[in-house]
Amino acid sequence: MSYIGTPPNQQLRKITSQSFNGDGSTTVFTLNRSVDNGESLEVFVDNVQQEPGTTKSYTAAGTSLTFSEAPQTGTGNVYVIYRGVAEATTRLEHDPNQALQATTGTFSSTVTGTKFTTSTDKTKTEMFQINEQTVSNNVTIAATENASVTGPITVATGVTVTVSTGGTLVTL
Repeated sequence: MSYIGTPPNQQLRKITSQSFNGDGSTTVFTLNRSVDNGESLEVFVDNVQQEPGTTKSYTAAGTSLTFSEAPQTGTGNVYVIYRGVAEATTRLEHDPNQALQATTGTFSSTVTGTKFTTSTDKTKTEMFQINEQTVSNNVTIAATENASVTGPITVATGVTVTVSTGGTLVTL
């Protein structure tokens, strides 16, 4: 193929396929080549295309193809087509409507940042936002503002948090 300008730094791989035999109990199959995620494949079970994703039919990463339910018994009834290039990318399998929550792991660096201490201190440009667990000053979120706080939080006695019509306050 001819190119005008700099040639691409990666070539498309030959599209290949692979078949497996379902046995009604196996949910993890070993792929012939590594993939980044389920979208790198087209997967069919008994000639019905399956949908990739953690809450869907299957996931794929590296050389593992994992089904949410074991494909039924059959000879060559699981058919996989590899799509083009497999590039290393980071993929987060997460419901975008839910807050992220770190439950394991180690953070080994220094976190610095300014805490919000008054109702007028609403701007933050650091990577991490740190907030107190108790709201101790009156706060008003204007109609033209959005705000978020990581909870749970407690509003101290005599303190008011006001969200004006059109404004948004989200507790993560």
